[in-house]
Amino acid sequence: MLRGLARGLLYKEVAEALGIALGTVRTHVWRIYRKLHARNRTEAVRKGLPGLRC
Repeated sequence: MLRGLARGLLYKEVAEALGIALGTVRTHVWRIYRKLHARNRTEAVRKGLPGLRC
């Protein structure tokens, strides 16, 4: 999920790529933000995928 966000995909595109519902993506992203103490996509990607270059 984070890799898709890091690539700049929309939630809809992530859902299609993973074969899940858009609402499921939103829920997972919200939980990822909460667990990583991130406020946005950039923070989440940096904290969740530290080795990835943005």
